[in-house]
Amino acid sequence: MTTIIAGLQNSVLVLESSKSGWKTYESMKGSHPQSIAFDRLNPRRAYCGTFGDGLWKTDNSGRTWDNIGKNGISISSITSVSVSPWKEGNDRFSKIYVGTEPSALYASSNGGESWERMSDLNKLGSAKSWSFPPRPWTHHVRWIEPDVNNLNYVFVAIEAGALVQSRDGGRTWIDRVKQGPYDTHTLATHRKTPKRLYSSAGDGYFESFDYGESWNSHTEGLRHHYLHGLAVDSSDPQNVIVSASLGAGQAHNIENAYSVVYRRSADGENWKIVSKGLPESKGTIITILASNAINSGEFYALNNRGIFISNDSGISWTALDIPWPKEYLLQHPWSLAVGK
Repeated sequence: MTTIIAGLQNSVLVLESSKSGWKTYESMKGSHPQSIAFDRLNPRRAYCGTFGDGLWKTDNSGRTWDNIGKNGISISSITSVSVSPWKEGNDRFSKIYVGTEPSALYASSNGGESWERMSDLNKLGSAKSWSFPPRPWTHHVRWIEPDVNNLNYVFVAIEAGALVQSRDGGRTWIDRVKQGPYDTHTLATHRKTPKRLYSSAGDGYFESFDYGESWNSHTEGLRHHYLHGLAVDSSDPQNVIVSASLGAGQAHNIENAYSVVYRRSADGENWKIVSKGLPESKGTIITILASNAINSGEFYALNNRGIFISNDSGISWTALDIPWPKEYLLQHPWSLAVGK
């Protein structure tokens, strides 16, 4: 069975596969979900960060949620949540990382019962220049990526201002490099290519093959250079899809929304727009993307028009047969998590 949890603008939507189709459940109405992550050690547990209402957890695959973290996370606007893919010690739960607005990073190794702030993040030299354009007086942690190939490596994207990394689980930090992405929205690592980083950013597409010490920007074929979503085939590190727009306005504002999805199937290949089965670009808020860690070549896409699946490595797509109320058409989804 596959479980999908989608963070819409004002609620959380849970989908469970069954022999008769997809069963759907809506919860946390009135919240503003920003980021959702499953715990791989406990497939029915997931975490959801909300903007203004703190951190939540579920132990029944998203049907009900409990508010957690108030005893250790002092900021209520949670902008990113990530769970380590590593089993550490004898703990029942994987390590959780939580990012906030304004930018701060917290970690828990006991399922969220207690938290530690990774305060050295805010001591980086670039911190004085961090600023989120729509709210220039603040900034936030947009993405947290624990490396799938190295237990202690963690990458953090600040929106906007830096992509930084820690090699000791968040204790100390290495600042951004000049040629690296400035405005990363989604970052990925891959089990089959150690040291490789994929960045989908407001300033374009970037890749590194040496843990971010150097970067290249392979943009041949990309006619839209404001990138947001990103997913890599779980079995093929060269098969990458991204979502893109001409700028932030077209990406995020429903009034003039216009976005596309690109695909690249091999390193060095030009990017190509994929559209078969996806909604038309006009009126579509920029898409959130995810791959299935278990099923090779399986991708999911979420936008204001629905949730879509591809079983052929992103070449063609099919809308999931689920109810999609009219109010969803005007909402901006923010997160998509795929679990067992």
